[in-house]
Amino acid sequence: MANCLVLRFSKDAVRGRSSNGYLLIAASGGLNQQRTGISDAVVVARILNATLVVPELDHNSYWKDDSDFINIFDVNWFISYLAKDVTIVKRVPDKVMRSMEKPPYTMRVPRKSPPEYYIDQVLPILSRRRVLQLTKFDYRLASNIDEELQKLRCRANFHALRFTKPIQELGQKLVMRMRDMAKRFIAVHLRFEPDMLAFSGCYYGGGDKERYELGEIRKRWATLPDLSADGERRRGKCPLTPHEVGLMLRALGFSNDTHLYVASGEIYGGEETLRPLRELFPNFYTKEMLANEELKPFLPFSSRLAAIDFIVSDESDVFVTNNNGNMAKILAGRRRYMGHKRTIRPNAKRLSALFMERDQMDWDTFARKVKAAQRGFMGEPDEMRPGRGEFHEYPYSCICEKPLNDVVDSKSGDPQSEQVRGYQGLRKEEPVSLGDKDEDAAG
Repeated sequence: MANCLVLRFSKDAVRGRSSNGYLLIAASGGLNQQRTGISDAVVVARILNATLVVPELDHNSYWKDDSDFINIFDVNWFISYLAKDVTIVKRVPDKVMRSMEKPPYTMRVPRKSPPEYYIDQVLPILSRRRVLQLTKFDYRLASNIDEELQKLRCRANFHALRFTKPIQELGQKLVMRMRDMAKRFIAVHLRFEPDMLAFSGCYYGGGDKERYELGEIRKRWATLPDLSADGERRRGKCPLTPHEVGLMLRALGFSNDTHLYVASGEIYGGEETLRPLRELFPNFYTKEMLANEELKPFLPFSSRLAAIDFIVSDESDVFVTNNNGNMAKILAGRRRYMGHKRTIRPNAKRLSALFMERDQMDWDTFARKVKAAQRGFMGEPDEMRPGRGEFHEYPYSCICEKPLNDVVDSKSGDPQSEQVRGYQGLRKEEPVSLGDKDEDAAG
């Protein structure tokens, strides 16, 4: 499985049409949520035949990162790569702003709106006002749209959004440092920040202190319903704890000499929460451990730190998540598109029952049941059906299947041939273990 070469609209076709106006986009959320919004914004600009202004990043969410687009992504590459598809400018020209009788019109479109909504409801406003801003732009375009528009989504997400040189260089340095220690490594993305846990409504075993602290954070969202923590866990809505991630990996056959790169923000409970995972996998590394001084310029900016984690996770041999959030979906889709590398998602609904019953069974029984629970969640090339879930997670319109015996080794640098060769490294019968077989119970 590899990415298909996707044709761009011709440059003459783009230049030959008169723009209907300037489209301003205010992205929303953390880095990866904003990434989906930016990719969708490119497609919406195409639908509206609008000139896209480089999107404005979210400075007001929980992460409170003042980074602009130009601080995270290579803006000149973004503009030039998509030039045959959409006209993109860094700002609305001054003469256009001076000629406007009113400030730019601002609106928020419903989530997952189809192209027809943009044509019927947004385009008339854009044509009349000339400059239009769409706010809180995350998941505002339907997942299932025309195939050519889906391919434009892929070009925007997987090719046009390239990190800045400082971010890219440090991310690659960390990858090389992991490779110097071990030929293969796992990246584990832990979403275990206090706000995320509070939003989930779940309970993680921290007693009255946890209930009070997360309850106070939860008050920030006035519209959240009261939830049953036990009910949410039974429904598989709670992210796995670091300890549970470790138990899952050991049960799946990853030995304790496996090298882990842990991508995370602030972990609720800090080192005490991480200790069980460290004990299960002593070869435990983070960006802070691998790049002390080099990381300092990035420390005030959560999105730039997340971008570094993104690079290392993308380059890992196996990517593991403790929930199915935005980074998990984006990276799973990217790893499918770029020739396919394994992404393991927890089947939280079935695993939660096993974790609660862990003390009632021996290790071999537990491991056998974990493996059974994880069937269909182990990152096999064909485990998702086209059209199911978010397109960013399974970009099926942009992926071609090629039989392995049709692959010809080539050093020509052709992107497609390289991606097909990448798929050769993962056959369905390949075991997931990255280390020697370990029969010890990880209890």
